Amino acid sequence: MRDPRLDILANVLVSYSCAVKKGDLCRINGEIAGLPLMEALYERIIKAGGHPFVTTTSDAMEDAFFRFASDEQLAFYSPVNQFVVEKMDVNFGIWADENTKSLTNVDPRKQSLSSQARKPFLKRFLDRAAKGELRWVGTQFPTTGSAQDAEMSLREYEDFVFHAGLLHLPDPIAAWKKVSETQQRLADFLNGAKEVHIIGKDTDLRLGVEGRRWINCDGHENFPDGEVFTGPIEDAVEGTIRYSFPAVHHGRECHDIQLVFKAGKVVDARATKGEDFLISMIDQDPGARRLGELAMGTNFGIQRYTKNTLFDEKIGGTCHCALGAAYPETGGKNDSGLHWDMVCDLRSPGCRIEVDNKIVLEAGKFTKTDWPNP
Repeated sequence: MRDPRLDILANVLVSYSCAVKKGDLCRINGEIAGLPLMEALYERIIKAGGHPFVTTTSDAMEDAFFRFASDEQLAFYSPVNQFVVEKMDVNFGIWADENTKSLTNVDPRKQSLSSQARKPFLKRFLDRAAKGELRWVGTQFPTTGSAQDAEMSLREYEDFVFHAGLLHLPDPIAAWKKVSETQQRLADFLNGAKEVHIIGKDTDLRLGVEGRRWINCDGHENFPDGEVFTGPIEDAVEGTIRYSFPAVHHGRECHDIQLVFKAGKVVDARATKGEDFLISMIDQDPGARRLGELAMGTNFGIQRYTKNTLFDEKIGGTCHCALGAAYPETGGKNDSGLHWDMVCDLRSPGCRIEVDNKIVLEAGKFTKTDWPNP
């Protein structure tokens, strides 16, 4: 018998996040450990009148790919994937790693080749989503591997995941609509801004955002959610940033990342752990050394770092920047096979975000009471 909270989650994802309607072609994609949630989603999509189909993988499959694939296979882009990205109306992504460290020892060059091979899929996916042709959401299925990363028992981690999604409340959909209203007030203020200035520990970064649109992330693409983001002007990022938490990407961890930007481009990149992987990822194409996203975390129900970007980038009082591909709906133009979110904690005294010389976030709290706050 599956956890009844999975049925509540499936209902929110189908009815609210992606608003599945009759006739929608819906892909359910993820690791095999997430099968209980996939089954709940499959059932809910059928009831909504959609046409579900499932694609899945496992840690063992990924291990075999990177162990045995030739360079030609690593760089191969399947025409099946192209067909899928053109035809599906809705995509549900289920993250359910059983071993979150399974790719730690993979040659970074191989991961770079594989990342580049996915570039056409990622670009078309984002383009269709920006045009409203494709709806999508990604969520976490609680696994022992993720619970270990978060330094929790599986039961504790399950409670953390479901509470972060407001699934413990009597009407989660109504709760997310309320979150949306609050975040929209912040997004409305940011729309029209010219420059964002981030000040923190070893961090002094200025980002041009004039003419770019700020997006209210309220549970429609990520779940749980809680951020507002934009695509900074590609050549208007200057200064330094030191990321507070280890940055995780494709099963690899990089610790204490420090980046220096000039004219929008990373000109110096360092890490105390995983620096070779960091350099390999940002050297995969020209866009990988530029920012595709700037965001502020607004989910004050998430307060602890768990080594899971889905949750960590939403921590209320933080900001994050993503190297690589921009979301076209923001007006961002950066093109890359990479999209790597890295989180900067701004909850300490002296840390702040200024927008056009006005403080909007100070020591982890927004400065207006009708914006998201604890």
